Amino acid sequence: MIRLTRRAALGSAAALPFLPLAAQAAAPKQEAVQQTVRRFALGDLEVTTLLANTLTNPADPQTIFGMNVDKETFEQVSRDAFLPTDVSQFFFTPTLVNTGESLVLFDTGQNPESITAAVTAAGYTPDQVDTVVITHMHGDHIGGLMTDGNPTFANAAYVTGQAEFDAWASQANEGFEANVRPLAEKMTFIGDGQDAAPGITAVAAFGHTPGHMTYRLSSGDKSLLIAADLANHYVWSLAHPDWEVRFDMDKEAAAASRRAVLSMLAAERMPMIGYHMPFPAVGFVETRDDGFHWVPESYQLML
Repeated sequence: MIRLTRRAALGSAAALPFLPLAAQAAAPKQEAVQQTVRRFALGDLEVTTLLANTLTNPADPQTIFGMNVDKETFEQVSRDAFLPTDVSQFFFTPTLVNTGESLVLFDTGQNPESITAAVTAAGYTPDQVDTVVITHMHGDHIGGLMTDGNPTFANAAYVTGQAEFDAWASQANEGFEANVRPLAEKMTFIGDGQDAAPGITAVAAFGHTPGHMTYRLSSGDKSLLIAADLANHYVWSLAHPDWEVRFDMDKEAAAASRRAVLSMLAAERMPMIGYHMPFPAVGFVETRDDGFHWVPESYQLML
């Protein structure tokens, strides 16, 4: 009887000719996947950010951001942050807050189709939303309020800032007339420091619009700021809060609000949700040089 040692067996195998495997078709490439829902607990609150849309803007970013600085400065800041200077990416992120007693939606995106799809992707239906809070009345925040002349959220009451409503009501604006004014009788109007719902307090940040409002969520010892359009870009608006933004209606007041609120967030180490931050739009703010730095949330809110 012939016995092979392990070394001999391996040597014999090495001497065998290589037999290729049968050819297989290459796996097809798949389309890029973008996360559209991020949910976490904040004390007793359940917070869900929704990516209602994202789009690439092929225009020169400096036609929107950093309008009051020279081209060389803007390009250097962008390169240092690994950002292209010929294109930018926009994100639109409404937020759902489930208090256990009510389902509160902050802002409604650009159109009813997008916000309905976003709410559905989060596991809810539009008729479950019982409060809609409008941070301000630019079109990408009020565009989903109405569907074919009827409220998109049929069972909802509405909350918005008194100063914001009054400012838009006093001027001719098609979006306001079509989407906001028809809901006026269902609206509650509040000011700085007043509650939109238990645990949800308005924090004025005027300038982006005349009555632009952010909202502080509080539950137990946990807090978070829904910052809306306080800062519209995670580098160009945070690192340089005094850089002018085309969409800020009062640029000086907007810059002052950015500095004040971002300083508060950094001091309190409070997370924020930014409507136009890269999705999932949740992060922290730290002071850096004469401005601030965006620190995306990783796992802090999972703990």
